[in-house]
Amino acid sequence: MKRAEWKNSRNGGHLGEQLQWVEAVVAPGRTGPEAVLEDREARSKATASRRHWQPAVAVVAPGRTGCRPHPGPGFTLVELLVVIAIIGMLVGLLLPAVQQAREAARRMQCNNNLRQLGLAALNLESSHKHYPTGGWKWSFTGDPDAGFGVGQMGGWAYSLLPYLEQNALYQLGSDGDPGTETATQKEGAKQRAESPIPIFNCPSRRTCKTYKSGTPVNSGSTPYAGKNDYAANSCNSFNNGYEVANFAASKSVDWGNAASKSNGVIFGRSTITIAEIRDGTTNTYLIGEKYMPPEYYETGTLTSDNEAIYTAADWDSYRATSTSYRPLQDRNGFESNSSFGSCHAGSFSMVMCDGSVQGIPYSIDINVHIYLGNRKDGKVFTLPSL
Repeated sequence: MKRAEWKNSRNGGHLGEQLQWVEAVVAPGRTGPEAVLEDREARSKATASRRHWQPAVAVVAPGRTGCRPHPGPGFTLVELLVVIAIIGMLVGLLLPAVQQAREAARRMQCNNNLRQLGLAALNLESSHKHYPTGGWKWSFTGDPDAGFGVGQMGGWAYSLLPYLEQNALYQLGSDGDPGTETATQKEGAKQRAESPIPIFNCPSRRTCKTYKSGTPVNSGSTPYAGKNDYAANSCNSFNNGYEVANFAASKSVDWGNAASKSNGVIFGRSTITIAEIRDGTTNTYLIGEKYMPPEYYETGTLTSDNEAIYTAADWDSYRATSTSYRPLQDRNGFESNSSFGSCHAGSFSMVMCDGSVQGIPYSIDINVHIYLGNRKDGKVFTLPSL
């Protein structure tokens, strides 16, 4: 006889549930335990066959996919534009902050330059009992054999070199004879002028390099030389009143009392002592930032910026404090050859005769500005230290 049974198979295939035909064949005329055993054996074989079932694998022709892939995650055009807009806004917010941080660092360096110049001037005063001399005139540069007093024809920046750890630069051109403009002296002066040092340049204004320049009479040709962004306080006048063609001509000049020429601290042939700063060293300008129109930063052709660093008394490195010369922030199209000022916003910096650095607002009362420039007017005005 035949016994048949339909059974569900749970094989997880893509056709869902399948039916498995299980058939047990019992020989005719046989009953009893043998038939039952045969039936069980047939069931076991069917179960084993079901366990080893494998789903069919589709064969796909080369170059064709079996099914269309599901697209992965991505951005729409609108989402991409929104992200770009957000990034642009963040950059717009951060860029001014970065620029302000950089300017703050440059301004700190500028103040440090002035502080070092003030310290050098005090060390010179301690050694020679007077502040650095202003030299003779724009037509002269420094001579290492001429000393630090009225005989030194170079400007204040030159006299400070040994106290700025630049003695090798100071000594260039030494020949033991200050009275003769020898080839050695001129070549040394030329090398010195063409070797600028960063302490004389405001990093916010221009880099330390050579610019177009004039040539002093006691120097070799210097079509390009270093420049000075700082100026000494000569109050009402830097001029000693004399144009001297050369060292030999200076011997016939009656210079008179240089201290009577100006109420400032550094000017032509000056040798001002601390005792002569009657208003107090804390209340008197020594050296500060000078005003310049931005269009002349790189040219070296401005009337008050056309000579090298170490030349003597001239507009290039001396400034006045008077009603005619207010302190100014650098601006295009306006020249003022004797004003203090800077490219910084809000204020410029000055080092006082005691070595402290002060921030002076451009809006300072002009009378206060004059008082701070005059060493002996009895008008004392104290500023807080930076």
